[in-house]
Amino acid sequence: MTYNLYIGDRTFSSWSLRGWLMLEKFNLPYRTHLVGLYSGTMASDLADLAPARLVPVMRTSEGMVVGESLAMAETLAERHPDAGMWPTDAAARAAARWLCAEICAGFTTLRGVCPMQLQHVNKGFPVSDNLQEDLDRLETLWAYASAQRTDVGPWLFGGYSLADVFYAPVAARIVGYDLPVSEAARAYCKTAINDTAFKAWRAEGLKTIYDPFPYDMGVPTVSWPAD
Repeated sequence: MTYNLYIGDRTFSSWSLRGWLMLEKFNLPYRTHLVGLYSGTMASDLADLAPARLVPVMRTSEGMVVGESLAMAETLAERHPDAGMWPTDAAARAAARWLCAEICAGFTTLRGVCPMQLQHVNKGFPVSDNLQEDLDRLETLWAYASAQRTDVGPWLFGGYSLADVFYAPVAARIVGYDLPVSEAARAYCKTAINDTAFKAWRAEGLKTIYDPFPYDMGVPTVSWPAD
């Protein structure tokens, strides 16, 4: 049962990162296919996967095509109930689903003005009132997740779950734009970007050189944290 996962550029495609983590972190067999997100070939690359038009998109071993990250997550959790993709506690599991749904539908300012990039850290990035509102909401949700924990661990619900898959690109944005968050939130971001799988994804993305770099934010940059 091998899945075929279609992704965009690793340095920038936050949704592709989610799709990859949900397979990689839960030890599900897969093959990765790179789609021309920035080269202009995405439509033709995905033509055989209609009606999918965005990445990530997944094809099962039976040939079923599943688009949209949340649909992929639920499909995989349903097909692999022993993988532990959602928290085992009912209240924590409901909260984890809530957090995943909200990041898909909300946080429009954070996602819009701080596109994920894993190359460097932007210093002095301006934080608007709307961006601060998103950061405040993030703190509320992460604190709520912590209150639902029944497992011990550094992740949102203690042990690693799909909630951490969905918030990995958020942690990368906080680090990549040096955004103001609490010490607890920053500790979680450090856990997320230092995870072995995340570091492997980033290292693979850095093999591609962009000239010019797509997201020049007009502020000074420093190196990505070493650990």
